[in-house]
Amino acid sequence: MALQGPIPIGFEQVFPHGCYIVGEVEQVKDFEASTGNKFVPARDKTTGELVWQVAVMDADPTVKAAQKTVSVKILAPVQPVPPPSISGLPFTPVEFDGMSVTPYVHQATGRLAYSIRAREMRAPRTVGKSSIPTAGKDAA
Repeated sequence: MALQGPIPIGFEQVFPHGCYIVGEVEQVKDFEASTGNKFVPARDKTTGELVWQVAVMDADPTVKAAQKTVSVKILAPVQPVPPPSISGLPFTPVEFDGMSVTPYVHQATGRLAYSIRAREMRAPRTVGKSSIPTAGKDAA
């Protein structure tokens, strides 16, 4: 089979309505190597880079409340910094680049689930010029 490992995917495919940061960026713990008081950071098995995670809320209005918040893991040598917050918004909008998903069977539910990874997080790109004609301009 040609697909092995994480499956590359675009941000718009995962979060077509966008998403918002609702938690802190945290380092992921390597549960196999960590013991009692000894924290060992997780590293990506393929790249060896440190793994960080941040909780985000999916802005899709059709997603059930219990499924709105997901964790996105970010592979980076240093702790990623979230984009600056926007005045008047309770949550910070964010986009991710270099995304991939890894399907797995959730042990507790027996259902298909996805681990979401990214290479970087950034502020959303600004929307381009409106395609709606304005007064005094010819419509194409």
